[in-house]
Amino acid sequence: MSLTEEQIQRYSRNIILEQVGGAGQEKLLASKVLIVGVGGLGSPAALYLAAAGVGTIGLLDGDQVDLTNLQRQIIHHTADVGKRKVVSAKEKIEAVNPDVAVRTYDVWARADSIRDIIREYDFVIDATDNFPAKFLINDVCHFERIPFSHGGILQFEGQLMTIIPGRTACYRCLFPGPPPANAVAPCGQAGVLGVLPGVIGLLQATEAIKYLLGMGGLLTDSLLTYCALTMEFRKVPAQRRADCPLCGPNATITTLRDEGKVVCNRKGCKC
Repeated sequence: MSLTEEQIQRYSRNIILEQVGGAGQEKLLASKVLIVGVGGLGSPAALYLAAAGVGTIGLLDGDQVDLTNLQRQIIHHTADVGKRKVVSAKEKIEAVNPDVAVRTYDVWARADSIRDIIREYDFVIDATDNFPAKFLINDVCHFERIPFSHGGILQFEGQLMTIIPGRTACYRCLFPGPPPANAVAPCGQAGVLGVLPGVIGLLQATEAIKYLLGMGGLLTDSLLTYCALTMEFRKVPAQRRADCPLCGPNATITTLRDEGKVVCNRKGCKC
């Protein structure tokens, strides 16, 4: 593909970067990124990927916009309360950049449906807020050999890492399985600083762009943690584990499975 004059202007600050150039911008426009979870992490990631010119962005989320979301989920506005999140986010992305094709999946991340969705994309951003979804994304990306960025936040702290299946440590290398029930309070109980997901979500978008363009060093085999109270970043080394239940040589997880029940806010839903 070749860039139009309008695209050359729109993406000029990308194009003048030696590491990107016109060829890199064309590569971004031909790329596909799936964002699972259009909330605190997914909001900034979606907006910046759209602005950067990622040509196809998938949005997967089965929730609707709630008033409590607006403190941190910047892609949704007051007028969107009650609207399906993927619809609200699609409208904002298209307003930011009409070049972007937005695919929406108004469903929860579940083992019986996510594999067919994820395999259509070049990179996945895990912007979910629950452990069952995080382990499911890790597992399906492993089976489909699709790289992804894991991100998580709670109160004043966040973390992220990038996984290249078959080459780097996976999420289960660090955390073999979900914590015991009620061991970690959700944001609705523990709280979260509104600006925190902006930091982590933008770093996830950065990792996606770097991967798509093949530039820089990815955050692989390391867990990057961030504390907003102290303004400290810490990179914790991570290694592939020989006894990893998913990517180890004697793996015990060979098929997709849901690690727990998905809670849904959709009226009438019995999932």
